Amino acid sequence: MPKIGEILSNEVLQDSYYKIEFYTPEICKKTQPGQFVHIQIAGLKERILRRPFSICNVTEDGVLTIAYKVVGNGTEALSKLKAGEVCDILGPLGVPFTLPKEDEIPVIVGGGYGSAATYILASRSANKGVLLLGARSKTDLILTDEFEKIGFDVRTATEDGSSGIKALVTELIKPVIDENPGKKLRFYGCGPTGMLMAMGMILTKEEIETELSLDELMCCGIGACFACVVKVKADNEDGWRYARTCKEGPVFNANDVYYG
Repeated sequence: MPKIGEILSNEVLQDSYYKIEFYTPEICKKTQPGQFVHIQIAGLKERILRRPFSICNVTEDGVLTIAYKVVGNGTEALSKLKAGEVCDILGPLGVPFTLPKEDEIPVIVGGGYGSAATYILASRSANKGVLLLGARSKTDLILTDEFEKIGFDVRTATEDGSSGIKALVTELIKPVIDENPGKKLRFYGCGPTGMLMAMGMILTKEEIETELSLDELMCCGIGACFACVVKVKADNEDGWRYARTCKEGPVFNANDVYYG
């Protein structure tokens, strides 16, 4: 059932990126890393569809944090909401990430603001590992300081070379593997579809346990409309079937994803 979330703060992180905090204790108690919420944004009465947002963090005292970028009418309206206003929130939704085992080193690969969707995963990991974060430029890299504060080794790649190496973030994957011979790594990915497909193909060949958060445009958020489907492997003539990212995902094992 939807819950009413009161806005505690809504502030600029940097450039067009914002961080909003809601008081939603019931949702916070149930949230697992990789899940999302579906929000009916106050003030968008002419647009009835909810907007999905990955959960960045939750606290024991009921504060839910979302980091988002203003990219359209929905997020523009969200950015203008003030503390004390409320939104109708449905969640937590979706299949979560699997926390790394005691003998596994977590390696998180994020594209753009994929760091926002994986921060709670990093914070709950007993072993601190590596964050590989890629973006077009330095202004699109967010939460790097927060990952470093909880013990993660943060490495960046930008297309314009303004931070880290001038490359795609997938080029940072092989060096991490080479640096850890004999150690058990578990990779997690969240970002643009192209990045995730490339990452999945690299790591399935390496036979390294990997989970991918395949976010697609959502309408209902509860598996009814089939608007957010991706291809996964299937035992049929085509070798694949459609899976709903809101219901069967957004997190999928990389071995189950269809790369054709």
